[in-house]
Amino acid sequence: MDIDEQPQPTVLKSMEDKLRSNLKIEFLEFIDTSGNCGSSYSVTIVSGDFKGKMTLGRHKLVNQILSDEIAQLHAFSQKTLTPEQWEKEKKN
Repeated sequence: MDIDEQPQPTVLKSMEDKLRSNLKIEFLEFIDTSGNCGSSYSVTIVSGDFKGKMTLGRHKLVNQILSDEIAQLHAFSQKTLTPEQWEKEKKN
């Protein structure tokens, strides 16, 4: 199969690849909130890169990384945590 004939990566795969190449990800989970049509996602991202950043700063960073993909979606929500916050949350 020629490179031109290969299917384009899905938005989900593209988002995952971009996040993993731009952040040191410790945990990443996407949930399709659109009823499996792939137009709305909720994502949980755990990264040490979020340390020292307020929630707004974390979300801006993720939005910049995923700007092309988010533009193709109907809805996108994110939960961004440091590894310490994630450990604390898992215990609750």
